[in-house]
Amino acid sequence: MSQYSIKDLEKLTGVKAHTIRIWEKRYGIVQPERTETNIRTYSNCDLKRLLNISILNKRGYRISSLAKLSVEELNERVMNLMSDHNAYDTQIENLIMAMIDMNETRFEKTLSNAVIEMGFEETLVRIVYPFFFKTGILWQTGAISPAQEHFVSNLVRQKIISAIDHLENKYPPNAKLFILFLHEEEQHELGLLFFHYLIKKVGHRIIYLGQSTPIAEVVKTAELHEPDFLFTSFTTPIPDIDLSNYLQKLQEMFPGKGIYVTGLQLTDGLSNIPGTIKYIKNPQDFKQELINLLR
Repeated sequence: MSQYSIKDLEKLTGVKAHTIRIWEKRYGIVQPERTETNIRTYSNCDLKRLLNISILNKRGYRISSLAKLSVEELNERVMNLMSDHNAYDTQIENLIMAMIDMNETRFEKTLSNAVIEMGFEETLVRIVYPFFFKTGILWQTGAISPAQEHFVSNLVRQKIISAIDHLENKYPPNAKLFILFLHEEEQHELGLLFFHYLIKKVGHRIIYLGQSTPIAEVVKTAELHEPDFLFTSFTTPIPDIDLSNYLQKLQEMFPGKGIYVTGLQLTDGLSNIPGTIKYIKNPQDFKQELINLLR
């Protein structure tokens, strides 16, 4: 069983640690274990219960009432909220719980409802992308197993690849060429696939090298095809100094090329990102930038 600190719960549910302690003490919302040094640790059951309660609390349910509900009653009320197409948080957290339980039916239903309501691209931007981010936190903290991560990755990967395949291979004359790749130690390609879809949907051309790409191969590809931009992402933990050195190396090896970077490892803001490298904070801003490149 996975164990979470109270800070992990705060990141994953959006409920402040102070509030979790109050709910725990006053209502018994969660029942943490304690280490020999008296530090709270929480289980998967605690996480799922708190996710459900935070979803319902944001929709106006009183904590005192929610504390009396069983696991089944909480699940039922949360599932009823899924018909609200504006409830992005609800759908994201439903995906998290489906991943933890490895419940393919719930996962598929959540995504399908979102796509029906919003379309595929909006679902990717509003739900799947934030879900990637939270999954990265779970992976980093050891809160999900390799089996759970592979389970959800394969489901999402299939959908994104299918969506990419259905995009037309028609490009305007001023379309730019992007090379998409991950560094040699990076296996997590969902984020890269997400941006592959977005870049192609806007109308730019792509050479997709994918995960675990030696930088020498990126150089060879760039020499052959002369791209306008390089794009990479960082999810697997990597020391700041190694990340900084890698980015510096990219800048030196590809002078005059635009380089975009994104990923969980950069969300706290690395102060020494080389000046010519652009950090993507969110997909909405990046999409607008892609559109501007066609003007």
